[in-house]
Amino acid sequence: MTLSSKLTTLLSGLTIAVLLTAFSTPVVNHNIVSSNDQCGLTNQTFQHGEKLVYKLYYQLGFIWVPAGEVVFSVKDVGSAYEMRALGKTYSSYESIFKVNDYFYSKVDKSTMLPRNFVRIIEEGNYRLYDSISFDQKRNVAMTYHGKTKDSAKPQMHRLNNCMHDIVSNMYNIRNLETSNLKKGDKIGLDMFFDKEVLPVNIRYGGKETKDIKGLGDFKTIKMVPDLVGGNVFKDGDKMTMWVSDDRNKIPLLIESPVSVGSIKAVLKSYSGLKHDLSSKIN
Repeated sequence: MTLSSKLTTLLSGLTIAVLLTAFSTPVVNHNIVSSNDQCGLTNQTFQHGEKLVYKLYYQLGFIWVPAGEVVFSVKDVGSAYEMRALGKTYSSYESIFKVNDYFYSKVDKSTMLPRNFVRIIEEGNYRLYDSISFDQKRNVAMTYHGKTKDSAKPQMHRLNNCMHDIVSNMYNIRNLETSNLKKGDKIGLDMFFDKEVLPVNIRYGGKETKDIKGLGDFKTIKMVPDLVGGNVFKDGDKMTMWVSDDRNKIPLLIESPVSVGSIKAVLKSYSGLKHDLSSKIN
């Protein structure tokens, strides 16, 4: 398994984590809520200039090695938001393996649905270019997938309503109102990634006070998604996420086993938040 795949796993985890405060009404245990219930939202949670920096760790034996960072940023460009996630290995880790990954989503302000998505992967000698052009009215998407932009091949895909990419999901779901979830309740969502619609089910794990390294104690909500065995995860693996229990609804810590070793992402710094980070305990 490549380090880029681990980075993508962490990015997926960050997107999933925001689901924990997603719904404004109680969810029946084991009920899977349709992603169509997330249509037509307006942004009341993030703003232009928000920046979240996550430090990524990879476990080697009993040691957690700081491998790199992922930086999320938001830019207001008039009728849309441009959302970027940049993942890079630290220079000290590059002698083992070098990663320089780029994720981009352009989201319509009026619908909070993506117009375009781009993923550019650079890891060692490996290259991948992946872009999606969404036609939300027709519920279709055109993907371009290949080693480079020039060699990428087009393919048309039929989508469900209100389909999001992996980056737009993270910001869209933060605008859903906080629900009174009960421990054990499950939430469901579909998102379009890597030329397919991916179903995700998440179990609510209750509230906890969590120490976030370098930032202090936070009031958090814990979520545990059901992972599907395959190239990234093994059957029975569990990812655990803790999200700020406030109006910002930002992921603070993600811990995840993978098919080789374990990884985690820890919020390192934040700036430009729309609301006070009231979940932080003074």
